[in-house]
Amino acid sequence: MTDQTAIQSPSTMTTTAPPPMPSRSRVLIRKLWRHRSFRLGAGIVLVIVVLALLAPFITDGSPNKMSLRDRFTPPSAEHPFGTDNFGRDIFTRVLYGARISLWIGFASAMLAAAGGAIVGMASAWFRRLDGIIMRIMDALLAFPAILLAIGINAALGPQVTSVIIALASAYVPRMARIVRAAALVIRELDYVDAARVSGAGATRIIFRHILPNCMAPLLVSVTFVFAYAILAEAALSFLGIGPPPPHPSWGNIIAEGRDYSVEAWWIMLFPGLAISLAALGTNLLGDGLRDVLDPRLKMEQ
Repeated sequence: MTDQTAIQSPSTMTTTAPPPMPSRSRVLIRKLWRHRSFRLGAGIVLVIVVLALLAPFITDGSPNKMSLRDRFTPPSAEHPFGTDNFGRDIFTRVLYGARISLWIGFASAMLAAAGGAIVGMASAWFRRLDGIIMRIMDALLAFPAILLAIGINAALGPQVTSVIIALASAYVPRMARIVRAAALVIRELDYVDAARVSGAGATRIIFRHILPNCMAPLLVSVTFVFAYAILAEAALSFLGIGPPPPHPSWGNIIAEGRDYSVEAWWIMLFPGLAISLAALGTNLLGDGLRDVLDPRLKMEQ
């Protein structure tokens, strides 16, 4: 007696489709959200941004509204952060000052990243220009960033646009070296050689294959430059060449309170705490991005 094997027809066979693979962006967002430093840093930055945007609804008055009868009022229920020498509410000025300080930090970081990407990519791709460009960047790196920003801002004049240009120019050399280092490695990989052999031009190879793969270190550097720019703006304002008063920024609020640091300590304390929190949040954000985006850290784990 022979065993008969039952053969199922294709119509009776049950096939289960494999589950759809999550997109790369979803996987990245999930990894970032699981990172503790990234969550904490994003929360701090988000709270500061929301408070800055909602300043007209949270506070009652203008940041420049003066009340000489309320001069040097210590922190109280009516004035949570106290008042300054003109009777202006420090809480209101800190919230409105966050708009200028955050804008200066964000714009400076974006301009520095754009300039650094252009300079670094040109240096890495056009090898004849590499020596000239990098020697210029080395000369700029010889100056401390704050001193370079002071010189540029002093030449352009004390205004918000000048501060942004000065800080962006000071951090372009650092961004350029980061992009150049990444691009020099990527341009020697096989898929770039394959694109070159297939007839792709320099513009297509740079913007399609090299620059997107340089975005991870560049994005991490942007978060740190953002924090540095906020601190540098405070330093420039303290020296009297930052955003001009009466428009409040965290730096010029501290600068206005330096003559009253003993009898009215709150004038300098609360904007200083705001600067520290913003710098801490962006640094934690950058740490999270670095841990998730840097493939070398994944290999070491």
